[in-house]
Amino acid sequence: MIIDFHTHIFPDKVAAKAIPNLSSIIHLPPSMNGTVDGLRASMEQGGIDVSVVLPIVTDPHQFDSIFRFAVHVNETYADIPGPKLISLASLHPLSEHYKDQLQQIKNEGFRGIKLHPNYQGLHFDDIHYMRIIDKASELGLSILTHAGYDPYTPEEEFCSPDMILHVLDEVAPPRLILAHMGANENYREAEEKLCGRPVYLDTAYSLMHMPEEQFVRMVHLHGAERILFGTDTPWTSQKECVERLQSFTGLSQVEKDLIFSGNAQFLLM
Repeated sequence: MIIDFHTHIFPDKVAAKAIPNLSSIIHLPPSMNGTVDGLRASMEQGGIDVSVVLPIVTDPHQFDSIFRFAVHVNETYADIPGPKLISLASLHPLSEHYKDQLQQIKNEGFRGIKLHPNYQGLHFDDIHYMRIIDKASELGLSILTHAGYDPYTPEEEFCSPDMILHVLDEVAPPRLILAHMGANENYREAEEKLCGRPVYLDTAYSLMHMPEEQFVRMVHLHGAERILFGTDTPWTSQKECVERLQSFTGLSQVEKDLIFSGNAQFLLM
């Protein structure tokens, strides 16, 4: 089984505008069109069984509409024949109703939430994030955050390894997932400061851009049981990511199985 723990889609009408706009901003061509059908076709090509969808609330007023779409994805695509989709939820750190929203997320059966400091405009160790992370952890939810550089805000890093360490010291969330191997395009610092810490790292985007030697070394330093396969599709090809991880001779099949699905299955229980 292969579970892609890091994908993005939009409602069809939104995707038709959002994907070209984002592509022009971040200077990356998409691998698919950002729709449900586009993702499921990509999964079939890549041999992926389950994709975890990560919505992002970029304004507090977006919560209800994005929550409804995430619920629709889970009700429609989580238990059907063929490629399955499981959506996490999202909320904005400046929401006045974050406790109620997190309870609503929990009550609806979501397994976790997605945060994106660059798109949400606050540093990851801001108190507004820490209170969300603390409450989400109390409810047993996983928290997946973008980490490291993002071309959307190229001049400022909103989630650095030091900010992550601050959150770990203050809140100690048991299910914190750091996208992009802990610090997108700053893998040396992630390796030095985050490997061995009680966090999960996902391979999204990084898998296609890190040197194989460094990736394998980080897996061994951190432990394969704390690594999640992710692609960041539509910004990388799911098929190419699967093939690249499978090609790494420095990882055992047991380690690859944990990365491809074992760890994700535990978090999605």
